[in-house]
Amino acid sequence: MNVGALSLGQTPPLRVPMPFLISAPVFLLAGALVLLFGQAELFATRWTREMLALTHLLTLGFLGTIMLGALQQLLPVLAGAPVPAAARVSVALYGLWIPGTVLLVAGMGLGGPWALQAGAVLLAAAVALFVVACGSALWRSGSRHDTIPAMALALLALAVSATFAVWLLWRTGWQAPVAHPVTRLHIGWAAILWIAGLIMGVAYQVVPMFQLTSPYPRGLRRTLVPLLAALLVAWSLWPSPWLSAALAVVLSVFAGMTLWLQHRRRRRISDPTLDFWRVAMVSMLLAALAWMIWLVRPDPRLEVLIGALFLAGFATAAVNGMLYKIVPFLVWLHLTNRNQEAGLGQRGLPNMKQVIPQRHARIQWWLYTTALALLCLSVLFALPPWPAGLAWTASTLYLLWNLIGALRCYRRHLRPLGSEKAV
Repeated sequence: MNVGALSLGQTPPLRVPMPFLISAPVFLLAGALVLLFGQAELFATRWTREMLALTHLLTLGFLGTIMLGALQQLLPVLAGAPVPAAARVSVALYGLWIPGTVLLVAGMGLGGPWALQAGAVLLAAAVALFVVACGSALWRSGSRHDTIPAMALALLALAVSATFAVWLLWRTGWQAPVAHPVTRLHIGWAAILWIAGLIMGVAYQVVPMFQLTSPYPRGLRRTLVPLLAALLVAWSLWPSPWLSAALAVVLSVFAGMTLWLQHRRRRRISDPTLDFWRVAMVSMLLAALAWMIWLVRPDPRLEVLIGALFLAGFATAAVNGMLYKIVPFLVWLHLTNRNQEAGLGQRGLPNMKQVIPQRHARIQWWLYTTALALLCLSVLFALPPWPAGLAWTASTLYLLWNLIGALRCYRRHLRPLGSEKAV
């Protein structure tokens, strides 16, 4: 692992990102329970209450929570741009985002305008705080890496998507959103530029660093996310099938290049994170293909399949895989800093593979791929979703156990240094 380009001296306290990273799988577990107790009609359309709740448990609860926590850590380390008052911002953000997500999902799944209103207010405040804090950090960054503009565009997309969401809820009388022209804009900005754009920007640094690949081509790093943003603006103003196809092609180029770099990596040793990312990129290619087919032959079930491949496949696999690098790295880094402060050097410290053993990550990878396959089969063939729900429950519980194990490892090695404060 090459950490020479990282600003390790600006790492925030572990208590800044870790509450987000530990809490996120709980939302994924709630989504698994929706599948476990759902009916076969769950996947017939994306507009049912259950499907809306499931979608937002995944996008806001799991992916959003991890992205908020990870960015507070990645900005100072990758971009040399620490978030101002990081500890206080993290506490405030967590206090707004988590209950806001719970209320919004409850309002969608169970009904109740008051829950949607309260959730929307809390989430809007969280997004505003996050965008201002991270945006100001990026503005002060002296780094010229291509990850910086990608992060900035992703933050912009988050703000735009949240604005569309609040307007949509207000316009529909604080009811669960239905098919509406603004819904398309909300989904597009959230999925294409906030989720995919952020993953692409972060990949420019973490894929070569953690997966030991060659760097992404310079021209691709400089143009791909800005091109995605430009196409998204055009698609928002003029919803042409050709622009939709162009967006799918750009996403496919990123996925294809990532798979090519992984294929030509310097080390051939198997790695769970690498395999998670391979699943992510293949899922992206399949989602793009399904999107192009849908442009020619629209079908409600195909819409659900696109969402499953993109969110449960591409985004979840990429984020899940990076957790197995980011969390052990953070534990190792903070223990190393504590040891150096105590004058102990590297003595007695666990390495990253001891923080979360690779065999445990590998078991969760098998559970995850099984869950994803069962989910896609359930969508395609209108099968009962409970087998997929059972597999997602097992996968998520194992992920949560692995993350808690990393935190226990941190506390266990911290005690000899005379400190019980783990985060």
